[in-house]
Amino acid sequence: MMSGGLAWAWRAVRCGVVLPTLQLAVYVCVAMSIMLFLERLYMALVVAALWLIRRRRRRSNRREQDDDGAENDQLLQDPEAANSPMVLVQIPMFNEKQVYRLSIGAACGMTWPSDKLVIQVLDDSTDPAIREMVEGECGRWAGKGVSIRYENRRNRSGYKAGAMREGLRKAYARECELVAIFDADFQPDADFLLRTVPVLVADPGVALVQARWRFVNADECLLTRIQEMSLDYHFRVEQEVGSACHGFFGFNGTAGVWRVRALEEAGGWKERTTVEDMDLAVRASLRGWRFVYVGHVGVRNELPSTLRAYRYQQHRWSCGPANLFRKIFLEVLTSPTARVSPWKKLHLLYDFFFLRKLVAHLLTFSFYCVVIPACVLAGSDHVRLPKYVALYVPAAITLLNAACTPRSCHLLIFWILFENVMSMHRTKATLIGLLEATRANEWVVTDKRGNANPKHQQPANTTTRPGRKTTTSSSRTSFFNNDVHVAEILLGACLLYCALYDIAYGRDSFYIYLLLQSAAAFIVGFGYVGT
Repeated sequence: MMSGGLAWAWRAVRCGVVLPTLQLAVYVCVAMSIMLFLERLYMALVVAALWLIRRRRRRSNRREQDDDGAENDQLLQDPEAANSPMVLVQIPMFNEKQVYRLSIGAACGMTWPSDKLVIQVLDDSTDPAIREMVEGECGRWAGKGVSIRYENRRNRSGYKAGAMREGLRKAYARECELVAIFDADFQPDADFLLRTVPVLVADPGVALVQARWRFVNADECLLTRIQEMSLDYHFRVEQEVGSACHGFFGFNGTAGVWRVRALEEAGGWKERTTVEDMDLAVRASLRGWRFVYVGHVGVRNELPSTLRAYRYQQHRWSCGPANLFRKIFLEVLTSPTARVSPWKKLHLLYDFFFLRKLVAHLLTFSFYCVVIPACVLAGSDHVRLPKYVALYVPAAITLLNAACTPRSCHLLIFWILFENVMSMHRTKATLIGLLEATRANEWVVTDKRGNANPKHQQPANTTTRPGRKTTTSSSRTSFFNNDVHVAEILLGACLLYCALYDIAYGRDSFYIYLLLQSAAAFIVGFGYVGT
C-alpha cells in the first residue's frame, strides 16, 4: 500500500509539475537559441559588408596598402614629429617571474620619440626576489637611455585597477596625453604606437584604440587551439562589429591605447568588479566617447595552457560581466540621450550584456547539459523538443563562430563538446556575479609560462578583495589539483546514464550526442586537456 501510494504521488507530481516545467524550459531555451542565432547572423552580415566596403576602397585607391586605411600610418613617415603626443606605457604585473623580461623588452623597443615616451612598470609582486629581478631589468633598460620607471606598492589596494590608478597620479604621468596598457605577457611590435596613436590624433572624439591579440602558443596543446577559435571570433567579429556600428566594445584590458582625458572623465579605474577594463569602457561610452578597433594591428601574448588556469580565467571573465551588468543597468538606462542614443543603449544592455554575457552561458549549459538529457529521460511522448533547435540552430551558430579560424575546422566537434563542458563553470560564475555571492570579487592571476616554456612554472596566484581569504591554486592535494576534476566526471556520468537510457528506451537517437558529450566530460575530468 505504501509503495503504491508513493508511486501514485510521484506520477501526480511528474504529470502536474515536472513535465510542464520541463516543457516550459524547452520553450525558454528555444527562444534564447533563436535570439543568439539572430545576433550571430546580424554580426556575420555586418562583417561581410565591411569586407566588401574595404575591398572596394582598396580597388579604388591602390596606394592604400592596409585594408583599414592609410590614415593609421600617418606618423610612420615622421615619427619624430614635434606634434607627437606624450605617451605613457603601463605594464601592471604581479609575481610574473616567467614573462617580465618579454613585456618590458618589447615595450622599451617600441618606436616613438624618446622624449615623448615613458615606460611605467607597476610591480605589485609580493616575492622580494621577483621584485628585485623586475627592478633590475628596469634599471638595465634605463642604462640604455630608455625613460622607464619602476613602481612598487606595499599596499595592493584595488589590485590591477588600483595599481594603474596610482600610476596615473605620478607627476611624470600627468604630463602624458595617452596611456598604452600591456599585461605582463603581451609583447607589442616596434611599430605599435605608430599604427594606433594616429587614430587618436586624427579624431578627438575617440577615447580608445584596441588592437587584436596574436597567440604565441596557440599550437602548444589542444586547449590552446580551442581558445584560439573562441578568441578569434571575439576579435574578428564581436569587436569589429561593435567598433563599426556603435563606436563601442568591451576594452580587453590590454593591448590598447587610452586618451587620458577620456579615462579621467569616466571616473578613472575602479575595482568594484573583476572586469575593471569593461567597467571603464562602459562608463566612458556613457559620456559620449567612441572606441576604434584596429584588427590589422596584432600584439603577441600567451594563452593559458593548463586547465586549472583556464578555469580560473573563465570564472573571472564570466562572473565579472554579470556582476557589472547588475551594477551598471540603471546607469545605462537613465543616461542622457544627448550623450548616448537609444540605439547604443539597446546595444549595450541587450546585445553586449544580456545576450553575450548572460544568455550565451546560461543557455549552453542549461539546454545541452540539463534540458536535453532530461527530455530523454522524460520521453518524447511527454515533452516536445523541436529538432531544429536541438540540431540545426546550434550547427548554424557553431559554423558562424568557427569561420574565423579555418585552420582548426577539424577540431570543430570537440570544440563544441568542450565548450559545453566549460559552460558548467561559466554558468556558475555568471550566477555568482548576478547574485554577488561568494567569489564574486575573487581575482586570480592567470598562470603564465613565458612563450609556452614549461620550465620553472609557478603556481597561479589567487587573491580576493579586502576582507576575504587569500589562497593559491596549489593549496589542494596534488591528486585533485593536477589529475582529476570531480565536477566534470560527475557530469560525464550523468550524461552517460542518459545516453544508455536513450539506447534502451528512446526513439530520437539523442544517445549519439550524449555519448560524445559524456566522453568529452570524462576527457576533461581526468585531465587530458591542456599541458
